[in-house]
Amino acid sequence: MSRKSSLEPVKDFVRDMMVSISPKAHRPEYRYQVNIVTGDRRGAGTDANVYIVLHDLQGNTSNEITPNKIFSNEHERGTTTSVNIGTDCGVSGPIYKVEIWRDNFCDIGILGSISNKITGQRTKRCSAVWFLDRVEVVEVGTQIGVPQEEDVPLTVHSEGGIYRKWVFPVQRWIAANKHYLMQLHDCLLPQYDPNVELRRQEIIDKRVEYVFIVKFDGGPAQVENLPGDEKFSEEYYWNFATQKAKLLAETKWMEWTNKTKWNSLNDLKSVYKKSLGEPQCINVWREDWWFGLQRLQGVNPQVIELCTQIPENLDVSDTTVEGLLDELTLNEALEAKKIFICNLQILDGIICKDNRELAAPMALFYLNKEEKLLPIAIQLKQKKGDDNPVFTPRDSANTWLVAKMFYNNAEAQHHQAMTHLGYTHLLMEGVVVCTHRNLSPSHPLFKLMAPHFLFLLAINSRGLEKLVSEGGWVDCCMTQGLCGILDLMKRGFDQWTYTKFGSVASEVGARGVLDKDVLPYYPYRDDALPLFDHIKNYVRTVVDHHYDSEEKLKEDWELKNWREELTKPRNENGVGLKEIPGSEEGFNNVEEVVDVLTMIISTCSLGHAASNFQQYEQYGYVPNYPGIIMSELPKEKIEYTEEKIMQILPDKRMTLDIMVITKLLSSKGTKSLGDFEMQYLYDPVGVKAAEEFRKNLDRLSKEIELLNVDRQWKFEWLDPKYVPNSISV
Repeated sequence: MSRKSSLEPVKDFVRDMMVSISPKAHRPEYRYQVNIVTGDRRGAGTDANVYIVLHDLQGNTSNEITPNKIFSNEHERGTTTSVNIGTDCGVSGPIYKVEIWRDNFCDIGILGSISNKITGQRTKRCSAVWFLDRVEVVEVGTQIGVPQEEDVPLTVHSEGGIYRKWVFPVQRWIAANKHYLMQLHDCLLPQYDPNVELRRQEIIDKRVEYVFIVKFDGGPAQVENLPGDEKFSEEYYWNFATQKAKLLAETKWMEWTNKTKWNSLNDLKSVYKKSLGEPQCINVWREDWWFGLQRLQGVNPQVIELCTQIPENLDVSDTTVEGLLDELTLNEALEAKKIFICNLQILDGIICKDNRELAAPMALFYLNKEEKLLPIAIQLKQKKGDDNPVFTPRDSANTWLVAKMFYNNAEAQHHQAMTHLGYTHLLMEGVVVCTHRNLSPSHPLFKLMAPHFLFLLAINSRGLEKLVSEGGWVDCCMTQGLCGILDLMKRGFDQWTYTKFGSVASEVGARGVLDKDVLPYYPYRDDALPLFDHIKNYVRTVVDHHYDSEEKLKEDWELKNWREELTKPRNENGVGLKEIPGSEEGFNNVEEVVDVLTMIISTCSLGHAASNFQQYEQYGYVPNYPGIIMSELPKEKIEYTEEKIMQILPDKRMTLDIMVITKLLSSKGTKSLGDFEMQYLYDPVGVKAAEEFRKNLDRLSKEIELLNVDRQWKFEWLDPKYVPNSISV
């Protein structure tokens, strides 16, 4: 078979993937600019000599290109090295493969020392180690729209659409004297990758670096040791450290090093204007309507559910709520779907640090004629009894206020252990590890998910170890302490199923509050649903393109292995996600793949944003949402003076810790959803899908801005411009 005929399938494959421009005209003279983009990872730059060979569609190969200069700092971390290629380079027209390698210059100690003296240290050590992000080949001088001899595939247009450019993502550490033959876009299912053996070896190597471990009994699958690639970038780490130092400086003047109590609520309120700023709740936190709004648009809006009957262990009757239901009886209100409940039964029996007492409360709410959700009863423990009174708004103002504080204190434990840390940070850590262990960096689904994994392992390893550890923030500033949060996390993981938590609609629907006719005002639901749908549409576009036949899905062994490890029990070296669709043979259809990837990406973006970024607004003013209460649960309805209320609040030192940490956690450190820190998908379908995704998110952002004009209280936490791509704080 001739060279030309043997390349026909390759040419057809490339044309199918690309966008074309006008055909059939004379061939111009070609000249290329090759851009070599070194990645932004720690230690990414190299002192080695780099070599490149271009392959065109006709099967021709270029001369060996050496973009190296004596004693010059090419290939620095985060930089682009460019070299111009003349018309006599041996190739012409579209480039569909690049071959790249490096030598081991500076791997030898003495050469490294010499180079370091001459050029200065360029990485953590003067070295040949090199992380290559991509190679770009730009056809200089050929204008888009000029007739060509044949259809010409494109990746993207550069310089405002003037030049044609072909992009070859590498996104790998380049070993010495090893040749890497990268396909255009490097976005292939394993069964179609001509470098399949290299691909298999990369996954084997990844499995050595990304190792599962369960760090506490009943805990999630986590990474045993933080891989070097997962560490914070120096810029991000520095910004985070600077932000923390700034917050500490802003509060230092208060000199809260002693452990004295606050004299009054006004004494407490006075410190905010002079330091970290007032949380917006500071003047409304006592109000019943605010307590209702916390269930609908607070930091933990996934607890409220429709109540169809009063639980047997809740000591509430018509007499209890008399005068609180407009003209309705309790049964009439139940039948009219006007009663809602927050039941934190999962907290019952949690053993807290220092034997602190934690409520496992039930709170009833009534949706009144003005469509405001108002609390009507709170019982702080699950079992009826004389020492477990039911508090109502008819009690004295401060007695009722303290009951609401104890409820919020209990919900705060649930929020941190489950909604925030458990169901976003830790659950997704196992997914990240599983993805690296099973999907090649060349896999389209790896590229689709990767932007949403940025810094997740780093924040869990470096951040959570300081927050969730003996003597850490949770241990000292939350009622449950370390032992309590680990127990509650275990209970939460036991309850997590894909069927319930796999989508916003399924989770909200399981609580009976999906229907706007039932609960008209629910900002979390109303913003989360369309945001989830936009994520799903983006995922569907990419997945449908790569799995346009059932055979492609069935033959993808990497995807099959990925699903298998996602569902394998944690004690068998898996992630342990329950009720993931599919079977031992893998996913049954493309729709299942779309749904699971949407769940993962939405959890890393939408889910984390909803539970994280308003922590200072909720926790910052401690009485509003107390992480800790320094008192046993009330066993009877007693009168609380302001002095007694101040005694159950944490001291000044602990208040400062709560303020600073929640302010730090509420800071957004990475780019907004869809504006990816690192581009992985360069094929035309992936590029266009991302562009459409950003347009849809921009439209949704404007819609949410309009909704906030008329809302009872502004809710901006799921506005796409405030939602990051990943869990990085």
